[in-house]
Amino acid sequence: MIQKKQTIGMTDLVDFPELSLTDVPAKVDTGAFTSSLHCKKVRLVRVGSETKLSFWVVGQTGKVSQRFYTGEFSQRVIRNSFGVSEKRYIIKTQVILFGRVFRTEFSLANRERLRNPVLLGRQLLRDRFLVDVSQKNLSYHHKIASQPGQNPVSPSSTLPSSNSTDN
Repeated sequence: MIQKKQTIGMTDLVDFPELSLTDVPAKVDTGAFTSSLHCKKVRLVRVGSETKLSFWVVGQTGKVSQRFYTGEFSQRVIRNSFGVSEKRYIIKTQVILFGRVFRTEFSLANRERLRNPVLLGRQLLRDRFLVDVSQKNLSYHHKIASQPGQNPVSPSSTLPSSNSTDN
């Protein structure tokens, strides 16, 4: 049975349950293969006898908010928006769109100079979504409509105040 594709707009607000991030602004980019997440201080660290990837997620205020560790990562060359190839670390994490949880790859990049801290690429979009560039926040509005008694209001990012590990 072929599943009907969901329409997604040019931008949306997405949730990352494993990273305790909600309502994060995201741009849909059919030109990008891999999705991207704004992070800082991305580096390899020794934790006991293991090498792990350490990274700090960045909240909407631009402040480094929370440190995560993972032993599941890879590295690959990615061409950035300026056409320059660079090595980036890749993690798999969950993202929620239209009430559905997708586990997909995200490159960890400093997106400080870009408007949206998240980029949703073709790897996530393919065979699941149709992009309507005249629309925005369709998943966010679906989320709000699914919550009884909730009114659509201006979203804000919610970050936990303590450090957490992701493994």
